Amino acid sequence: MAEPKIIELALQGGGAHGAYTWGVLDQLLEDPRVRIEGLSGTSAGAMNAAVLADGLHCGGEGTAREALQDFWAAVSRAAMASPIRRTPLDRWLGRWSLDYSPGYLAVDFLSRVASPYQLNPLNINPLRDILAKQVDFESVRACPDLKLFVTATNVRTGKLRVFRKEELSVDAVMASACLPFLFKAVEIGGEAYWDGGYMGNPSLFPLLEECGGRDILIVQINPIQRDEVPTSAAAIMNRLNEITFNASLIKDIGAIALLKRTMEAGNLTEPACWREVRFHRISADHELRDLSVSSKLNAEWAFLTHLRDIGRNSAKRWLDQNFELLGERSTLDIDAVYLD
Repeated sequence: MAEPKIIELALQGGGAHGAYTWGVLDQLLEDPRVRIEGLSGTSAGAMNAAVLADGLHCGGEGTAREALQDFWAAVSRAAMASPIRRTPLDRWLGRWSLDYSPGYLAVDFLSRVASPYQLNPLNINPLRDILAKQVDFESVRACPDLKLFVTATNVRTGKLRVFRKEELSVDAVMASACLPFLFKAVEIGGEAYWDGGYMGNPSLFPLLEECGGRDILIVQINPIQRDEVPTSAAAIMNRLNEITFNASLIKDIGAIALLKRTMEAGNLTEPACWREVRFHRISADHELRDLSVSSKLNAEWAFLTHLRDIGRNSAKRWLDQNFELLGERSTLDIDAVYLD
């Protein structure tokens, strides 16, 4: 059997929509033709990456797949006690959103008039407890087969902070997922951090500079393009959320594209890794763009497994169409997709 092709994964954040990434990872781990060397993740992407690394170190690809399922099942069980749930109207309309949920509407309103330092002084976050229980971070740090990068945003400086595998902890991953309207900033080493999506969703440069593979596969869960201009308050907020959490990715792609063009013109010669990088993308723009921002807080098992199945199908379809091109050329036209 031929040696597996090496890929580097860039995993976006997006709350419960990260279950789509779970499905993509599940399919990739099942396919012996590819091997994941590096993972760069933000928020839910960082959680998926940490869970995968722990499982991979403990027992290989099969154990990693089981660990991902166990993690998302634990998230769903914890959400059963939450007041942020779909209403009968949401269910009757056949939507996965929480737009009519009294719990969601109350949290959304309160987050606009009071900070988490007032509303949640004890900084209660069930997700942190789940992560601490489900992931052995000593195992993650010891995993020899992966390079791992988790992105957070430094609150005081506004700069990107990348935590590498050797320094990963529950706090580092929670910093990457810290939405400032819901939770207090996460303090690490005397610095305060918010969600990494503001500055790197996810960060591409560590994969490019510190990993040996040249094929970077972006798993994107925030839609780039919409044909309609939003007119309702909810639709405007949803689109603003998408643009905000794609902005850093577009910036990184633009910088890399510019460097590649400069090198191809003969104006730069170093480093060669910039010239050789190949971009790929797995996304479900059609399936996910109909989900409102409120659905990112919907952790019902039926919804999570629905997203997982979409993710698996997306990854299988992408592999069927593009596997032979791995190591040969990009399958993503970055100028057409990310640059105007």
